[in-house]
Amino acid sequence: MTGGAHRGELLAISDLHVSYEDNRAITEKLRPNSDDDWLIVAGDVGEVFADIERSLQLLSERFAKVIWAPGNHELWTHPKDSLELRGVARYDRLVEMCRSLGVATPEDPFLIWEGTAGPLTIAPVFTLYDYTFRANPRHTQEEALAAAYETGVVCTDEHFLHPDPYPSKEAWCQARIAETERRLAEIAPEAPPVLINHWPLTRLPTEVLYYPDFALWCGTKLTADWHRRFNAAAVIYGHLHIPRVTTEDGVRFEEVSLGYPREWRRRGLPDNLLRPVLPAVGHGDQQYSRAR
Repeated sequence: MTGGAHRGELLAISDLHVSYEDNRAITEKLRPNSDDDWLIVAGDVGEVFADIERSLQLLSERFAKVIWAPGNHELWTHPKDSLELRGVARYDRLVEMCRSLGVATPEDPFLIWEGTAGPLTIAPVFTLYDYTFRANPRHTQEEALAAAYETGVVCTDEHFLHPDPYPSKEAWCQARIAETERRLAEIAPEAPPVLINHWPLTRLPTEVLYYPDFALWCGTKLTADWHRRFNAAAVIYGHLHIPRVTTEDGVRFEEVSLGYPREWRRRGLPDNLLRPVLPAVGHGDQQYSRAR
């Protein structure tokens, strides 16, 4: 546990997608408000290992601490990537790279944030998905996937994201859930977690998707009660490219994505792309809801 209150802010962003030139330019301009700021990066920095490493290195040099949770794009084995590792081996290599840069990952001990809203546990997690977010709840997984393929709403993961050595993405997801729940259960009650995941933890955020069938690739029902069960102070996620704040059971959920250029051009960019998760010391005692 760190000593004393943090004087900086805890900031968050996701879905930088630096393979796009305009997004890469935005990423290169991201800077902290103070030398003490921490930055959460909730997945989808890019698809190519070298791009991911370059971006996280840049951010780690600017922010006092960077916390990363993987998105689906980082896990792709893309034909343009010289790193040909698949599945768990690719994820392990990403974790190894992050550690070399001093970037915290879901495989590292959780950090403690001591601030006006703390102490809080900063808990990046990696859950994947298992096709249980279905537009029609009466559909089986096979029926739901068939309907998505029929409408042409199919995530590119089906081509590039491999679960090796697990037999399926669902099996990998279930293994991740079991291990993550074990670690979250060990969090001290006096330091409730800020849960950080690329995919939304509940089905609710996906209800505004323009293409409902895409929800299949957006999470798992196995995490639906985590914000309550683990007494989350806040939940940070991305993936949907629909930046907004919602509340469930008194817990604040923040989607913090940048998204693709065609998306952020349409809605416009905010003055500050980095979303404040927690207030800085001296910036006012902002109160956040917690599940009971």
